[in-house]
Amino acid sequence: MTHQHVTEEMRKCIEQCSKCHDVCLETMQYCLHQGGKHSDPHHIRLMEDCVEICQTSANFMLRGSDLHKFTCRACAEVCKRCADDCGKMSDDATMKKCADTCRACAESCQKMSA
Repeated sequence: MTHQHVTEEMRKCIEQCSKCHDVCLETMQYCLHQGGKHSDPHHIRLMEDCVEICQTSANFMLRGSDLHKFTCRACAEVCKRCADDCGKMSDDATMKKCADTCRACAESCQKMSA
C-alpha cells in the first residue's frame, strides 16, 4: 500500500463529496418532514447511502489512500442514483438542488475513479 499525495483534483472532489454529504443530509430531513413520496423508505435509504459513501470517499482521499478509486467508483454510482431519484421531484426546489449536487459529485467521483 502506498500513500498518495492529495492533489488539487482530489481536493475538488473532496469538496464535492462534502457538499453532497451536507445537502443530502439536510434534504433527507426535509423529505421526512414533507411526508408522502418524499419520505418513501427506498428514497430515504438511498439518501442515507449517499450521505455515507460521500463521507467515506472524502475520508479516503483526505488520507491519501490509494484505495480511493474504489470508494469514488461506488460514490459515483450512488450519487447518480440519488440524483435520478431526487430528480423525479425536481418541481420542488429543495429536491432539484439535491439532484444537481448529487450529479456534480457523481461526475467528480467518476473522474477520480478512472
